[in-house]
Amino acid sequence: MPAIQSTEAGATPVLALRGISKRFGAVQALTDVDLEIRAGEVVALVGDNGAGKSTLVKTIAGVGPADDGVIEWEGRPVTVDRPHAAQELGIATVYQDLALCDNLDVVGNLFLGREIVRAGVLDEVEMERRARELLSTLSIRIPSVRIPIASLSGGQRQTVAIARSLLGEPKIVILDEPTAALGVEQTAQVLDLVERLRERGLGVILISHNMADVKAVADRVAVLRLGRNNGTFEVASTSQEEIISAITGATDNAVTRRRARSAEAVGATEAAGAAKAAPTTQAAEPAEPAEADKANKPEKEAGA
Repeated sequence: MPAIQSTEAGATPVLALRGISKRFGAVQALTDVDLEIRAGEVVALVGDNGAGKSTLVKTIAGVGPADDGVIEWEGRPVTVDRPHAAQELGIATVYQDLALCDNLDVVGNLFLGREIVRAGVLDEVEMERRARELLSTLSIRIPSVRIPIASLSGGQRQTVAIARSLLGEPKIVILDEPTAALGVEQTAQVLDLVERLRERGLGVILISHNMADVKAVADRVAVLRLGRNNGTFEVASTSQEEIISAITGATDNAVTRRRARSAEAVGATEAAGAAKAAPTTQAAEPAEPAEADKANKPEKEAGA
């Protein structure tokens, strides 16, 4: 797959969500959510359980269309009402359960549903060649492309699932908790793969609860809290504590509210004092003409 050229930070986003809202009966899952993804960047989507991350991913992937809001693809509004529509645009999603078949080998899983057929027969040789080429391009280490998926480690399975998503040459890849339940070495392999996706010019949405992983590979962090945006942070200039505070709502507590009320009270007192002082100043100004008249009076008397 040819690499996509990265865009500058100020360029038009590949994917943009504007005011996305989603309701399930009486439950408002998402409210006016905004998100932008540009080519060649990794955006981490974080939030507590129930913050709306999975709902937002399903909205992007076409599994659960939004009730309100606009999805823009390369600057133009589009309708993503089914998974096939998202795939046609160039959005690939790797869910947490991976959706791999343990009884099939690596080649069979990579081309599942996209088999190469010639003269009515599966072209196993061509599929194996393309599988080797794809895995080699992504620097994925697999003992053999003919080994059953059941024989692979958790990290290797994750890399196979990510590699499968790239067969359709997407521009945006969504990774749902790719390092969950993985060991240290396996996590490192997956994070290396995420960086290689960025190097290829792909936009990556990384959903994770692991702040160390987020800080390691993400360029920006978008925080959801109770179905709403609660801040977007540049990883390079933001501490882990600030991100966690936005996730947990620690910036909105009794102490901060009392401080805000005190600041409002001080501001109101200063405004009232300024308002009282203003009439006094204005009343003193008319005295100037009277003083001028007194100064002119001796001149009039001298003239008389």
